[in-house]
This record gives sequence, structure tokens and C-alpha cells, in this order.
Amino acid sequence: MSSLPAPAPAPVLPWRTGLAYGGLAAPLAFVSLPLYVNLPYHYASVAGAPLAGLGAVLLATRALDAVVDPAIGRQADRLLRQGVRPAWQAAALGSLLMALGFGALWHPPRGSEAAMLGWLACSLLVCTLAYSFVTILHQAWGTRWGGQPAWRARVTAWREGATLAGVLLASVLPAVMGLDATSAVLALGLALGLMGLYRLRAPVAPVSPVFPVPRMPQPASPASSTSPWADAGFRRLLAIFMLNGVAAAIPATLLPFFVADRLQAPALQPLLLLCFFGAAALGLPLWVRAVSRWGLAPSWRAGMVASVLAFGFTPWLGAGDAMAFAVICLASGLALGADLALPGALLTGVIHESGEGGRGEGRYLGWWTCATKLNLALAAGLALPLLSAAGYRSGGTDPDGLQALAWAYGGLPCLLKLAAALLLWRAERLHSSWSHT
Repeated sequence: MSSLPAPAPAPVLPWRTGLAYGGLAAPLAFVSLPLYVNLPYHYASVAGAPLAGLGAVLLATRALDAVVDPAIGRQADRLLRQGVRPAWQAAALGSLLMALGFGALWHPPRGSEAAMLGWLACSLLVCTLAYSFVTILHQAWGTRWGGQPAWRARVTAWREGATLAGVLLASVLPAVMGLDATSAVLALGLALGLMGLYRLRAPVAPVSPVFPVPRMPQPASPASSTSPWADAGFRRLLAIFMLNGVAAAIPATLLPFFVADRLQAPALQPLLLLCFFGAAALGLPLWVRAVSRWGLAPSWRAGMVASVLAFGFTPWLGAGDAMAFAVICLASGLALGADLALPGALLTGVIHESGEGGRGEGRYLGWWTCATKLNLALAAGLALPLLSAAGYRSGGTDPDGLQALAWAYGGLPCLLKLAAALLLWRAERLHSSWSHT
């Protein structure tokens, strides 16, 4: 009596390969935090820029940065089709421009307000556009590996683990060593990350993925004009990603208000962030291991549910409950590891299952990155007006306003997370490969 052969075990990603690929994500994450946290304060309080003009420049540059991401993705595809050397050279040039723009940001001219804001707009555009280009190219480089779900989760985990390391370093270095030293560390990190990427050859040549579905014949041309929006799997995954992303971005937007006004412990904010992101880094290997047992989509759903269970107690916290909130930060940080490692691995599968592996990753990742940036904008646009309408004012002591803050910070994200988990459960029924181990 014959029996089916046992499936081949998933290949193991060597740690040197994972580190060589993921290392560039650390300085890329290192860039983003000062741009969102330190930059507005520096120009408003140190350089003396007018708030209205500062807000207009930041809004315009960030909006432009988001809308050009799909075009950047198409350019990344063209570079990767040409081979390792052109792609790496483009990443090196983008990194150089990023480092120069980042360093220039902290030294505006001492003149008119118009000159100061013009310097901000130009240097910020150079920095953010170069950041977007290198980020999308780096993600597309790793996505071309394809592979089984456990392999894809490991590749994404190395990248996101390095991202967490960069975020943790960027959260303390500007305050400890200053912005000029931060710029120098960024340049060094980019150089080391590029050295690791240069050692890799395989990611540009896609690995044959393992999918339980037939592959359709592909056109002879190495390029593809098919839009990612024609892919139903991508549309469903992006909708889940955005809904879940807004659920994560709302607490990120409201954290300073919640800690200062509801918990009345603003001095503990750095410690709470360290608990949250440190737990996320520790949780990444656990979620990668879960994929081998349950599959990508079920593991991600489990992470969403775990996040709701951990974060659901937040609306009942008040003044003096900072230590209880630290425990919640640890628990929800562990759950965050699923959000970091698994959506990108699912996206890699969607790209390769659609037949676009090896030629269309950049176009998918351009829209994916654009959605990531829109999540932050949607979070601010949704939460802040709701809080204002509910009577909350920053620094206020009105009990109704503070309760509205607590529910916006801890209750609304839980509802959005549960909605995202429900959409993911439904999508699994339509895309069975999402659940395979």
C-alpha cells in the first residue's frame, strides 16, 4: 500500500543571512522616530518656527512622501530586475542622501522664518523620500525570497527585530547624546547595514515558493503591468492590515496624553515605551515558532486576540495605576510581535501566489508602505476630533473628558482589532494557503 511522501521540512534561515539582510532595518527605523518626535519640538522651541507654518510644512511633506510610494515601488522593481549591483548602488545613494538630509534638518539658517521653513521643507523632503526609497527597495529585496510560510516569517522577523532595535536606540540617543551624535550614529548604521546587504546575492533571484495551488503560465517579459489592485488577495490583506494598523496607531498617537493626564505619570513614559518595545522584541521568536504550528493567518489572529485581552483593561486605569499599565505594556508588547512579523510574511505569499514574484514586489510594497503611513494620519484624524467632541482638553482635569480619553485610548483600538480579526478569519476561508504551515 503506497503512501504520500512526507512534506519536506522548511529550510532554516541561517542567522548570518538573517542578520545581513535585516541589519539595514535598524538605521531605517532609527531615522523615523526623531522625525516624528524630536523634529516638531526642535523647530518650534529651539529654532522658533511659527506653529502654523511648521504644521503646514510637515503636513505637505508627509503627504507628498506617502503618495509617491507606489512610484518608488515601480522603480525598485526595475532596479531589482537589473541585478544585485544596480539595486545595491541605488540603496547606497539613497542612504547617503538620507544621512545628509537628516543631518541638515537640525541646523536651520538663522534668518527669516521663510528661510527657516524653506530649509525644513527641502531637507525633510530629501530625507523622507530617500528613506522611503531605501525602505521599499530593502523590503522588496527580501520579499523576492518567497518560500514556505515559516521561512517567510523568519525573514520578516529578522527585519522587524532590527526595526525594534533601531526604535529603542532612537528613543534614548537624542536625549542622551544630542542630535549631531544621533546623525553620526545613523550614518554609521547605514554603512554597516549596506555592508551586510552587499554580502547577499540570493534575494534578487526569487526562490520557488511552496503553494498548494497551480501556478499559471507567466508572460515572457520579465516586467509586469498588472496592478496590485487587480489581486483580490492583496485587496483583502491590505484592508485587514490597515484596519489593524489604525488600531495600533491610535494608542501610539494618544500615549503621551494618556500617561500625562489619565495616569498622571509623564516621567514614566520612556520606561513604558521600553517595556512595550522590549517585550515585542522578545515575542518575535515565539510568533515565528507559532507559524510552524498553526500557520500565518491563524497565528496573526491569535496575536490580535491576545492584544485585545491584554489592552482591554486599560480604560479602567486611573491616577496611580502606572505600574499596572506597565504590566499591560509588557503583555500587549508580546502580542505586538505578531503584528510585526506576520503581515509582511502573508504579503510575500500573496505576491508569489499571484505570479508576481521576481518582478512585481516593489509595486505591491509601494502601496503597502503608503498604507502604513496613512494609518498614522487616519489615527490622528479619527481619535483627536472624537476626543475634542467628547470634551477632552490636553492638560485638563474634567472627569468626563479623561474618561473619554481612556476609552479612545484603550477601547476603540480593541474594537478595531476585533473587526480586523473577523475580516482575517473570513479571508482565510477564501485563501486556504494563508493557513498552511
